[in-house]
Amino acid sequence: MTFSPLVGAYPLSRPRRLRQSGWVRDLVAEHHLSVSDLIWPIFVHDKDVARDPIRSLEGVDRLSIAEAVKEAREAYALGIPALALFPNIDPSLRNDDATAAYDPDGLIARTCRAIKSAVPEIGLIVDVALDPFTSHGHDGILSNGRIHNEKTIEILTRQALVQAEAGADVLAPSDMMDGRIGEIRKALEAQGLTDKLILSYAAKYASAFYGPFRDAVGTSALKGDKKTYQMDSANTDEALREVAMDLQEGADMVMVKPGLPYLDIVQRVSETFKVPTFVYQVSGEYAMIKAAVNAGFMDHDKGVFETLLAFKRAGASGVLTYFAKYVAEKLAR
Repeated sequence: MTFSPLVGAYPLSRPRRLRQSGWVRDLVAEHHLSVSDLIWPIFVHDKDVARDPIRSLEGVDRLSIAEAVKEAREAYALGIPALALFPNIDPSLRNDDATAAYDPDGLIARTCRAIKSAVPEIGLIVDVALDPFTSHGHDGILSNGRIHNEKTIEILTRQALVQAEAGADVLAPSDMMDGRIGEIRKALEAQGLTDKLILSYAAKYASAFYGPFRDAVGTSALKGDKKTYQMDSANTDEALREVAMDLQEGADMVMVKPGLPYLDIVQRVSETFKVPTFVYQVSGEYAMIKAAVNAGFMDHDKGVFETLLAFKRAGASGVLTYFAKYVAEKLAR
């Protein structure tokens, strides 16, 4: 880093002057966290109970549709701009062809319609991926033991159209198939759904941090791993190629996932492309913070806010975080 020759030397220049009290630290802070930076991921289910606690995600529940509508109202009142929806469907509905993914009366479609009817102003971001709907837990269609790219894209496109017609504002393909953004965008255009946004999980890494999420959506029994389609954690230039391709194909916004282990990717993407860049503070990150707090190794609020500010400092436009409602309540106070 090159410093201006106008920067003074000690003792005339004392940087600690700007740190001596809370009001001056706030005044000169380079980055700020606000409620408008938060996207709240929620899980919905079809069970007969309003809330079903997720064992591996302390304080996070799977919600009935009615309960999801209630939470959407509260989120909107707090100023949270958008929810991200993820389903946990009955295992009997899962099959090798993921047919439930594009059911117009499926769980996600019904949830979208219910929330949009009750809280039309809140944004709905819906995951476009097949893992909650396949019997094997992969994000695509298996053919001879491998994920078939084009067959998967065909199902993803049908899924995206159903979600868009049900009221989703933002379609978020998280599958990492090559070319899926372009096919989904063409399908939306053909149906006159030109205002639907695409938030591409453009740089989604094969990661050890997804375990609690798979528990939440019911894909813990995944057969094998996802390394043939999700990114290698050793690579950074590859992330830029993935982002560039998705932007060319019609993505409006891009995502980096996971979050804290990939702050360098967030920074490179945001600085290189100057497009809205989001980051997902994934389930494993959330669970680690909770575990550290429970063990007495970390102050809860300080840890949460420090990590969220790290995402903003790296260049994130917004953060998907399970802490969203809690943080929004703290900011409101």
